[in-house]
Amino acid sequence: MSLRRRDTLGGRAAIAGIGATEFSKDSGRSELRLAVEAVRAALDDAGLTPADVDGMVTFTMDTSPEITVAQAAGIGELSFFSRIHYGGGAACATVQQAALAIAAGVADVVVCYRAFNERSDRRFGSGVRHREPSAEGAALGWQLPFGLLTPASWVAMAAQRYLHTYGLTPEAFGHVAVTDRRYAATNPAAYFHGRPITLADHAASRWIAEPLRLLDCCQETDGGQALVVTSVERARDLPRPPAVVAAAAQGAGRAQEQMTSFYRDDLTGLPESAVVARQLWRSSGLAPADIDVGILYDHFTPFVLTQLEEFGFCGPGEAPDFVAEERLPLNTHGGQLGEAYLHGMNGVAEAVRQIRGTAVNRVPGAERILVTAGTGVPTSGLVLTADPQG
Repeated sequence: MSLRRRDTLGGRAAIAGIGATEFSKDSGRSELRLAVEAVRAALDDAGLTPADVDGMVTFTMDTSPEITVAQAAGIGELSFFSRIHYGGGAACATVQQAALAIAAGVADVVVCYRAFNERSDRRFGSGVRHREPSAEGAALGWQLPFGLLTPASWVAMAAQRYLHTYGLTPEAFGHVAVTDRRYAATNPAAYFHGRPITLADHAASRWIAEPLRLLDCCQETDGGQALVVTSVERARDLPRPPAVVAAAAQGAGRAQEQMTSFYRDDLTGLPESAVVARQLWRSSGLAPADIDVGILYDHFTPFVLTQLEEFGFCGPGEAPDFVAEERLPLNTHGGQLGEAYLHGMNGVAEAVRQIRGTAVNRVPGAERILVTAGTGVPTSGLVLTADPQG
């Protein structure tokens, strides 16, 4: 039913706290410790204590279980805990799950978190090394024997088709790479702090999987990020201005696979993002023209372009010009290309900072922020807004 009508979740919950560790290439500590540090930082930011928490949400890919993080962080009894599948596609859905729990009255304060040593330990960019036979892994059997072993190679297939269909060159992706690193250059938390790049730098970076170059690919990062979600009413009594969840949605498209949906009729789009877009616009009552800042999942540059098109900011094949002309502030923290790869959770935090007016690259008057999660997989999205009573 949610595919066809407006839902009633909007305005029921808000993000009241954000917290993170430093973002590095070698954290020197366990993923559990990173998770706990981020959770405690988010609670401090919200003006709450571990005793206030009764719900937790994370990713199925996270190695730090909710009960273990709760114990290590000093959190007591939990009435709600949940995990979301599909890697980075879970980022916004963690907030959706928290908002649903709060709206239903099964939890009052829910912490969403993600923590990993993705550079110094398991590197997701290294691709598939071993997989037990399963229905989930069966689709990869049509790709792996022929050399499509890594996320970059999977995205490269769709990216090549995009360029062919619209008569473009790889420079089309360079505008995204440059935009993200420009914002990262002024963000002290970012890996690319102080290091903006040019289109020439992008074109000179080495090939990873044609047509993707090194600077088309996100960071590999050690770190943790946490978010505190509670009711709008309670958030109003806390120290920070609330970022209201105006809409939240998940989406999987027809013929959906994980990063390898090559048997669809058209490889130039992301149908799962379209599912999310329709629901976000329908439920928030907003349209692309109403959005002040876009925080778009950017593990690889081509899918930023495709998301802009699926969400209706521009027509098919028009996204490279849209980005080049800077029609919308994008990934003002530097994104996963420039700040850090935290499976999109740091992007949600940046949206909160924009609404609070505390972002390093603050967009004046930003009150309506679109946040998206991982692409090429079943995904999710959020529209966060300033409190209308603020």
